[in-house]
Amino acid sequence: MASEITDERSIQTRIADDIRARIELGEYAAGDQLPTYDELRQTYLCSTGVARKAIDLLRQQGLIISRQGKGVFVRERAQPKRHGIERYARSRWKTGGTAIHDAEAGSQGLPVTQLYRELGETPAPAVVATAFGIEEGTPVWVRKRTTVVDGRPHQLADSYYPLDLAEGTLLTEENSGPGGGFARLDEAGEPLAEISEEWSARMPSSPESVALQLPGGTPVLDLTRIVYDTTGRAVEVMLAVIAADTVRMSYRFAIPD
Repeated sequence: MASEITDERSIQTRIADDIRARIELGEYAAGDQLPTYDELRQTYLCSTGVARKAIDLLRQQGLIISRQGKGVFVRERAQPKRHGIERYARSRWKTGGTAIHDAEAGSQGLPVTQLYRELGETPAPAVVATAFGIEEGTPVWVRKRTTVVDGRPHQLADSYYPLDLAEGTLLTEENSGPGGGFARLDEAGEPLAEISEEWSARMPSSPESVALQLPGGTPVLDLTRIVYDTTGRAVEVMLAVIAADTVRMSYRFAIPD
């Protein structure tokens, strides 16, 4: 006798999954209003309480927003592509170029602004000290900023530099000049040669949720980027916390031998 497959998901989960599928298929586009609780109750033959729980699940997944007195709407999200290798091309930032993030988002028609949170000397945290080959707590220069893409906080980016490279350069100013920090580093010492990136995902802390304006249930990406010059010296460490729902990764590279 053939066995029957049963759906063990709760009713609210099934409703939420169905609406999510409709959003992903474009039946509900960004900015569209979702059916009311009463309409959901009639469509899915459920109680109003179950309909509310389904909407709460979608809200936790970062797919919808509520507007008081108006209803529930599909969330609009700008998701600039992060081009993993070509974003660092010298042609973008060298000799009067554009800062990396500005060039990447700008090429996709998305406005970018940087809001500075801290600019000055600070004790080196452990990961920075290890990269620079110094004792933890040794003074280094830091540029802490919040990157806003298309009006939405995108990342908290903290860039650390050895004092001997930062002092006397525009790295100590909010406006780091044409080409941004990469151009200033290239001018201050040996040419830049290599970059390492390490990524991980996690749920945000409460301060991070506030700073990045994250809907409930939205994860963040941790990025540790280290830039090396031609001598192998680490000249920048960037620690970034990125709202995971505001970015897409795009990579294309040659297959190594």
